[in-house]
Amino acid sequence: MGIKKKILIYFSLTTISLTGIALLFIYTLFAQYREEEFQQRQKEKIKSTLYFLTEIKKTNHNLIEAIDRLTINDLYNEKLLIFNQNKKLIYSSIDDTPIRYSKEIIENLSEDNEWYEGKENLYDVVGLYFRNEGNAYYGISKAYDKFGYSKLNYLKWVLCFTFLIIAVSIVLISYFLSDRITKSLLTITKKIINYNFEEDYDPIQIKPSENEISVLAEQFNKLMKRMNEVFAFQKHVIHHISHELKTPIAILVSNFEKIEKETDLNQIKTFIKNQKEDTRNLSNIINSLLEISRAETGNVLMTDKIRIDDLLFDIADELKQIYPDFQFSIEYALAETEKNLIISCNARLIKAALLNLMQNCILYSDNGKAILKIYGFSEKAEITFENSGKPIGQDENRFLFKHFFRGENSMGKRGFGLGLVFVHKIITLHGGTVSYQSPNQNSNIFTISIPLR
Repeated sequence: MGIKKKILIYFSLTTISLTGIALLFIYTLFAQYREEEFQQRQKEKIKSTLYFLTEIKKTNHNLIEAIDRLTINDLYNEKLLIFNQNKKLIYSSIDDTPIRYSKEIIENLSEDNEWYEGKENLYDVVGLYFRNEGNAYYGISKAYDKFGYSKLNYLKWVLCFTFLIIAVSIVLISYFLSDRITKSLLTITKKIINYNFEEDYDPIQIKPSENEISVLAEQFNKLMKRMNEVFAFQKHVIHHISHELKTPIAILVSNFEKIEKETDLNQIKTFIKNQKEDTRNLSNIINSLLEISRAETGNVLMTDKIRIDDLLFDIADELKQIYPDFQFSIEYALAETEKNLIISCNARLIKAALLNLMQNCILYSDNGKAILKIYGFSEKAEITFENSGKPIGQDENRFLFKHFFRGENSMGKRGFGLGLVFVHKIITLHGGTVSYQSPNQNSNIFTISIPLR
């Protein structure tokens, strides 16, 4: 059973049942009130009749019957009996309505038990013990409350009609409310069934609210957005891996083929060493690809606050272990305060970019030295990487950040032609810039600029 039908049935049945119980309770209270009121009238009639008997007992009996005829319509189908203290009948109304068990009623009445009430079908029967002028009397009245039952019957039909109107109204309101409540749920369900990751993300349009349906729709939008980002990331990664790694893998395979054909042990060792270096570079490429793909598909970069100079010194120490003869000179060209050197960035990506540039300084230097200058401005940090060596030709500058491009100065150098591509992507993802210049025929200068925030 669907949620809409459940809401309709459960709400309708509950509300209609409560309404029926409330109306039945009203009817029962009115019926009890009618009975109590009518029995009080019977009691007053017994007392008033005895008053007439005692006050005008010397009056002609025909006069009493005349009074009885005048008052008989007070109570419809009434039979009234009055007995003296010896339980002898001293008055009987002219109505011929029988009273069953009158003797039993009189026997149950006494000074300790002055009141009796009972029912004979729709007739109300009351018994009364009372004293008047020192004498004890017993009275029994049986009557049909014509007007009371008429009002009770009228109330019954009014309540039944009211119940019918309320029941129909509740069903209609329940249907309307269930439709309004489940509308968003049905929309979400339809979205889930028909969702296509190949199409552009289209969130459910909802009005800002704190109700559960709006919260559910909002969470669904967030979930679908994340799933869309994951799907896009997956496609992006597959595209990157198939495009970016095709050439590096081909180079690795080619190296294995050379090792397979080589017979000189020393040459094999050299090839294996080169293969290890290329494999390590490929691992770095894959890690960078994953981080770049995650950022390019809409995910927020995981950022840390780091000091750019500390990161440069750490990288220099790491490279010193691999290239002990190479010297890095790190200089503070401009830094007003330490805050001008703290940047918010993805530490792993920035480190990969800086490491690539510093490795290029090593590979393309002809004197085993490189100068790194740090500029700490109020809005950005800037670093220049300068080394002495054969520069990139002016006609090659426009291809500098293209995939697999390697200039004439890289002849005989190991690499895949992807390092500067990743450097450019990483710096761009952080809102920065990277540029190259060659002030003379034997100098290379790369400059990167990264916003502090």
